[in-house]
Amino acid sequence: MASPRSAQHAGPPDGGWGWMIVAGCFLVTICTRAVTRCISIFFVEFQTYFGQDYARTAWIHSIVDCATMLCAPLGSLISNHVSCQVGIMLGGLLASTGLILSSFATSLEHLYLSLGVLTGLGFALCYSPAIAMVGKYFNKRKALAYGIAMSGSGIVPYALSAGVSHHQAAFLMSILGVIDIIGNITFGWLTDRRCLKKHRHFCYLFAVGMDGLCCLFLPVLQNFPLLVPFSFTFGYFDGAYVTLIPVITADVVGTSSLSSALGVVYFLHAIPYLVSPPVAGWLVDTTGSYTASFLLCGFSMIFSSTLLCFANLAKKIKRTHLLSLTNDTGTKQHIWTNGAIAYSVTAELDQKDVEFLAADINSYSNR
Repeated sequence: MASPRSAQHAGPPDGGWGWMIVAGCFLVTICTRAVTRCISIFFVEFQTYFGQDYARTAWIHSIVDCATMLCAPLGSLISNHVSCQVGIMLGGLLASTGLILSSFATSLEHLYLSLGVLTGLGFALCYSPAIAMVGKYFNKRKALAYGIAMSGSGIVPYALSAGVSHHQAAFLMSILGVIDIIGNITFGWLTDRRCLKKHRHFCYLFAVGMDGLCCLFLPVLQNFPLLVPFSFTFGYFDGAYVTLIPVITADVVGTSSLSSALGVVYFLHAIPYLVSPPVAGWLVDTTGSYTASFLLCGFSMIFSSTLLCFANLAKKIKRTHLLSLTNDTGTKQHIWTNGAIAYSVTAELDQKDVEFLAADINSYSNR
């Protein structure tokens, strides 16, 4: 029999050394997701320095994000077969090498390989193992822990095209980043409450839908005072749904398979991350404005949120229906024995039919 001390530590501690794991994941998030967001700040500079159009420059961001997500299963593989710490350290080494080589870039193709492929691969080896470690140390306060851990991750040239100065555009990015952190932590804390804990999936879909709605309104926001509330709203719900990705995954597969499941989840993010920036860039180059790209983004997020919402409702209705059928019309098996011979009757019988059939068998055996 296990001692009380060992039984006490069988599950996630929900605190203690776990907060150090959260701090470590926070630093990893700063070095991965926050760095990729900073590429947006340098986007116009890249476009001007290399003299390229929007679509070709957008490949930098899409490749680094795609490599991060596409190689996430590799990070999960290393963490499962070696350790999470080894994966994180190896990833940090590769990412640092990629960033140093990117500082000597003389062409976009150079950045595609150094910043996109090499740095993205390093981020992949760091990201999913760090997030999986948090899930192993928290259960009751899982969403809050993830909110803090992922708050290290922080307007996508549009602000500059709308006549906003470089300083104001950078300020908008700062607002978005700070509110993103607030969304990470507060939404994580809220979905840990008893009233919302069972509805995390719908909270996630709501946050995605709100982000899509913000994108739909963005084309009509043409000055700095109007872009400020957008940064607040979009930043908050962006942080909210990013926080809930590993939480929802852990709720579905459990903490033991979290690392592998996160690798698959982020792998499935790879294609949208690869395709969306060049497609948006092509729309900007073709139409001469950002309206079409933001409308496509907004409608895509709202459509996906609505589709998953209906799918979840259909699943719950089906589950309830099957439960009612199991309780009301379950198949009963009754066995009567006559010496060495056993009679097995399986059917949907009510209690009176069973009693009459048993009486007939008994009378036959007495003869």
